[in-house]
Amino acid sequence: MSPKIKNDHVRRIALAGMMAALSYIGFWIQIPIAVGGEKTAFHLGNTFCVLASLLLGGPLGGLSGAVGMTIADLTTDYVTYAPMTFVLKLCIGLIVGFVAHRVFKINTITERRKLFVPALVSSACGMAFNVIADPVVGYFYKKYVFGIPQDVANMLAKMSAITTFVNAILAVAIAANLYVLLRPIIDKRSGRAN
Repeated sequence: MSPKIKNDHVRRIALAGMMAALSYIGFWIQIPIAVGGEKTAFHLGNTFCVLASLLLGGPLGGLSGAVGMTIADLTTDYVTYAPMTFVLKLCIGLIVGFVAHRVFKINTITERRKLFVPALVSSACGMAFNVIADPVVGYFYKKYVFGIPQDVANMLAKMSAITTFVNAILAVAIAANLYVLLRPIIDKRSGRAN
């Protein structure tokens, strides 16, 4: 392995670890909401899950966001949701990464002003998945894993849909803007800048 390839590999792994840590920290930047006996929150964890996939691509970015958010669940009252979180955050990352890197080929865009729309659309695609999947999967998770009655699980899913939608708007707006700011810096540091 050449030194340049090895350095790029090390840089990507380090960035993935940093994005996992930021996903974890972003979860703690939250406004908790009590819903009956359940909890939900507006938080910034998804922002870094999305940003990781914009920067690193779907598989590595999605994995780093999923790991960070799952660790956040494992260290809080959300511990029982950790498996669901891992799968959903990984899927968000895979979708964002696919749209950004395969559809828009965002890494080939060199003009900073042309980065925002692909970053915004890619982020919106991943978070649109989450807006639908989180409440639906959460409903079945609560009903069949926790044995919560159907009407209560339904009400909790509706509340989750609202917070998930607000979280999605925050994640899309912040992640797209952060990507536009960070991408030129990362390109320059990695030697890809013109």
